[in-house]
Amino acid sequence: MTGARRLPPTPRFQRAVYQVVARIPRGRVATYGQIAAILGHPRAARAVGTALHWLPRELEPRVPWQRVINAAGRISHRGDIIRPDLQRLLLEEEGVEFDRRAVVDLRRFRWRGPRLERPVRLRREFD
Repeated sequence: MTGARRLPPTPRFQRAVYQVVARIPRGRVATYGQIAAILGHPRAARAVGTALHWLPRELEPRVPWQRVINAAGRISHRGDIIRPDLQRLLLEEEGVEFDRRAVVDLRRFRWRGPRLERPVRLRREFD
């Protein structure tokens, strides 16, 4: 086989997560629960986190995973040693500020979500 390496098929929910997260603008954040609600699954915040955990490295340049944080405005650690520090660094480089307790002010930095006139539609680009 020649040419670009083909990614394994991505489950439908994961593709939807990646498509919504790809819309979060630089300098803004969204919560796991917010992404789940946008997708019509308001109780699937953990599934959003799992999808981002398994984000293929090839998709990282197009899916700004660092812009998704927990509902308390914090970075979720889940036993990962390096990734939370990287996430904070990436967010700070985008202008997102953390207070002394490592909390992002969601009233100031939260993304409001996609416009209603532009519904989320699954595309093949994240397969």
